[in-house]
Amino acid sequence: MRVISGKARGTKLNSIESLSTRPTLDRVKESLFNIIQNRIENSTVLDLFAGSGAIGIEFISRGCNKVYFCEKLNEAAKMVKKNLEKTRFLEESEVIVKDYKEALKDLKKRNIKFDIVFIDPPYKDDIAVKATELIISLNLLNHDGIIIIETDEKDRELKNLERLEVEVYDLRKYGRVNLIFLNQKENRKE
Repeated sequence: MRVISGKARGTKLNSIESLSTRPTLDRVKESLFNIIQNRIENSTVLDLFAGSGAIGIEFISRGCNKVYFCEKLNEAAKMVKKNLEKTRFLEESEVIVKDYKEALKDLKKRNIKFDIVFIDPPYKDDIAVKATELIISLNLLNHDGIIIIETDEKDRELKNLERLEVEVYDLRKYGRVNLIFLNQKENRKE
């Protein structure tokens, strides 16, 4: 696993071999960043269910202002910190070692809003839409902010997203992996 582009390009990252974390494939990562490249510079990003931190580190490498990494597993959070040290991105980051619900509520209390939220929970856990719903209800997105869900359960996620105040503006498939790109609907409360 390596950083694909930007300041830390080519840096090999440490990863955790376990069933609860699964790194995003390089071809999926490359495609993801090609799709959103014009949104990255100077953005504030939330890497929810961060795993090793590879996605958030890629954001920093490509010029975002700050990434908040949320990871409830201590072992994974330590790996994120090691990877941030290795890439020298500690100043542009914050690692939150909490369950996603607690982390999102904490971010709300601190009045932090995001331009991009990347949600990649363990595939077997049906929580991507629950996390999206909480992000919307806590008003954690900036005006033009987006949410990206990585899943292998596209149909389940799309069906459950119908009840939320979001619009799917792009959908990509890479083998069994799907990326769902969401905007918040315009009639939201400020």
